[in-house]
Amino acid sequence: MQSAVHRAVKRRRAPKPAAPCGIPQAVWTPNRKDFVTRSVRFFLMMLVTLAGADDALGQRVAKYGADFLAGGVGARALGMGGAFISVADDVYAGFWNPAGLPEVDAREVSYMHAERFSGIVSFDYTGFAVPFSDRSVLGVSLIRSGVNDIKNTLDAWDAERDQPIPDPESAITTFSAADYALLVAYGKRVTKAFSFGVTSKIIRRNIGAFATAWGYSMDIGVRYRTPSWHLGATVQDVTTMLQSWSVDTDRLAAIQDVFGDDLPEGGTELVLPVLRLGASRLMDVRPGLLRLAMDMDLSFDGATSYTLSLGSMAMHPRLGAELVVADRVAFRAGFNRIQFVDGEGIDLTPSVGTGFRWGRAALDYGFGDFAGLVSDLGYSHRISAQYRFAD
Repeated sequence: MQSAVHRAVKRRRAPKPAAPCGIPQAVWTPNRKDFVTRSVRFFLMMLVTLAGADDALGQRVAKYGADFLAGGVGARALGMGGAFISVADDVYAGFWNPAGLPEVDAREVSYMHAERFSGIVSFDYTGFAVPFSDRSVLGVSLIRSGVNDIKNTLDAWDAERDQPIPDPESAITTFSAADYALLVAYGKRVTKAFSFGVTSKIIRRNIGAFATAWGYSMDIGVRYRTPSWHLGATVQDVTTMLQSWSVDTDRLAAIQDVFGDDLPEGGTELVLPVLRLGASRLMDVRPGLLRLAMDMDLSFDGATSYTLSLGSMAMHPRLGAELVVADRVAFRAGFNRIQFVDGEGIDLTPSVGTGFRWGRAALDYGFGDFAGLVSDLGYSHRISAQYRFAD
């Protein structure tokens, strides 16, 4: 199932958005071809995460097993193109690199809301960080990414007559597909320059009442800093994430009746580790402080389309910059996706953002997906708020 969907997305010449949520709204039409391709196909695409490989049973490697986390959190980070592995030094470090948490010297809370693909996908994040001492900090993050009001047209088609049932609108229902994540992170400073951290993750995924999954994993990270340079590295899903899917085949029986396709089956998916490297440099410039950052993700799940690759290893670079003026106003820009498309050359997906700080409070905005092939799926807006309590 996944390979078919992947080919369909490739024909559109657009990168595959985060599964299972980044898919356009389905629309019913009375024509059978449109009915299938525009409505139920969307429903089937929501089930793509159940077929991460060719094997029908048992464990299989998922190429897009936790893509809802790939977009990142925090409008500041996203405005910099997601080049944040070495930069993370606040409450958001619990997501990006737990080794950055020791930079938090007082309690911090944060919230972010994002609308992706012209509002189709809603993404919410909240987090807090609490120092235990001047060397160790605990961080907790909660994430929800979802698509609401998805049309289920399976019961509106008469397979025997090969046409819609009378009054098909009455048989069309809606459901939501949502992904949830709980991250508990701990960071510790070893020396003035070096720190490390670990993050435990629990993931819950559901596609209406049709399928559900639980996932478990851990990340580890390190960070090294000098007055001008910051270096960071994380191994995401270092333990290999296990996602166990359960499917309600009774609710999906109409797939066989309408299309003659096999029903998706449950099982365990493996999300392989990703090595994320980052470096950033701080420079005093007129009229403020300039930070330049670069990240490189190395993944080994075989999802090498549109990327620099070496065998089954794919390389995903990200670039970002931030100019802070008077320690109050920030301007940001970056590239969160750099791809190579046959017949098109290099495809860049830029992002921009700005931020304001008043005392212990900060407000940030990011705007992305407005250029490059992914812009066909719609723009993305991100806004986040952060507050630092008194010591």
